Amino acid sequence: TFFVVEHKMVAAPESVLKRRKRDEQWAAQKAKADAESKKAQEKKREEVFKRAEKYVKEYESQEKDLIRLKREARAKGGFYVEPEQKLIFVMRLRGLNDMHPKTRHILQLLRLRQIHNGVFMKVNKATVNALRKVEPYIMWGYPNLKTVKDLIYKRGHGKVNKQRIPLTDNSVVEKVLGDKGIICVEDLIHEIYTVGPNFKECANFLWPMKLSAPLGGMTRKRNHYIEGGMAGNREENINALVRSMN
Repeated sequence: TFFVVEHKMVAAPESVLKRRKRDEQWAAQKAKADAESKKAQEKKREEVFKRAEKYVKEYESQEKDLIRLKREARAKGGFYVEPEQKLIFVMRLRGLNDMHPKTRHILQLLRLRQIHNGVFMKVNKATVNALRKVEPYIMWGYPNLKTVKDLIYKRGHGKVNKQRIPLTDNSVVEKVLGDKGIICVEDLIHEIYTVGPNFKECANFLWPMKLSAPLGGMTRKRNHYIEGGMAGNREENINALVRSMN
């Protein structure tokens, strides 16, 4: 004997149908937003590559011009005087022992609150006067392009909502400096190295670099560089020191 069982189609509750429809709408919106985001990222990546190539050509052109001008001057029996430096890198050398309160205040204004902290600064009369007043407690000089790049790529942290965020992604830079036309780390390096119109904002965005003690140790901390010590202005020789501390 066979029994025939009839299966009746049970209509789904209206709440389930509404939820299903809403989920489908959300999925479609998310897919659309993801596609647009991906397209925008690809476009931005192309722009970043173009800017990086432009900066490389600019740096190479500057280097070739410098060599050409030096050769021309030598051929005429003279010598080429390079333009004055525009960028300084300053590092804290000593702690708080026997420090005058005014000196401590200047170091705080320079954002050099810890030993081996380093910051980029623009060369002007006020800056140099401040550095002269705290010279026994700092090391400073004129960094080259390689030093600026190495410091920002390896030790670079940005100030985002008063927090120290590593520069692992271009979005960290764009979030704070995007309104200034600075959308990637290469833009930041270019602005710092060339001391561009937005240098102040870029320097303030960069958290003071926390460097290591130099490889092989230090000589006499209390003496000036020209006396065989560590303190004061060492001009282009700051690059070798930074490499040993980076």
